[in-house]
Amino acid sequence: IREWLLPTLGQRPHDPLATHDGSIWWTGQYANRLGRLDPTTSAAHEYPLQTRNSGPHGLVHDAEANIWYTAMSVNRIGRFDSTTGIVTEYPMPDPQARGPHTPIFDQKGMLWFTLQSGMVGRLTPQTGEIKLSATPTANTYPYGIQVNSKGVPWYVDFRGNRIGSVDPVSMVIREYPLPDPAARPRRIAITPDDAVWYTDYARGYLGRFDPATGQVREWLSPGGKQSLPYG
Repeated sequence: IREWLLPTLGQRPHDPLATHDGSIWWTGQYANRLGRLDPTTSAAHEYPLQTRNSGPHGLVHDAEANIWYTAMSVNRIGRFDSTTGIVTEYPMPDPQARGPHTPIFDQKGMLWFTLQSGMVGRLTPQTGEIKLSATPTANTYPYGIQVNSKGVPWYVDFRGNRIGSVDPVSMVIREYPLPDPAARPRRIAITPDDAVWYTDYARGYLGRFDPATGQVREWLSPGGKQSLPYG
């Protein structure tokens, strides 16, 4: 195990992201900055964001090596040009859209993201247009999100026992209930067979949902029901 001390202490580095050049990027959630580490040289550089207390959370990179992040505290999506250092922000078009959380690109270059206010969003990078869809169930908390091999976004609801899919064209959301009412899935991964795997943070399980059959399988963590599996 190797560890690197970051330039700013107490920043709560979140969601490390490995890019194609071998760099590791992170969001300094409590210090309102992005950071980049070169593991080969151990050089770390931080980039303060222009909007104060924006609460950067999830991040992802595009084909041009721009870093996109969710500014959770100010309800915006940010784009950081790693060549020029210029930040472009995209505010939510609806005042009810709060807490953008986790971003992911699909195969067509569209940026999808979850929102804590019970929505899933889609941003078109070429125009900056943002479209939002509310979940069918009220009082939800879309959290982790991934895109399958067919370009369909899947997410999990951290406030309920459900998984959701989003039609990439119409943005209609379909929900799939998990068997245990106490389930609280937090983040997901999609394997090459398009199965949806999730961590059940509340119950201590790893789960697998098969979209083709609707079958759910779960395995208790070796750490037990209090192990709090996250990602």
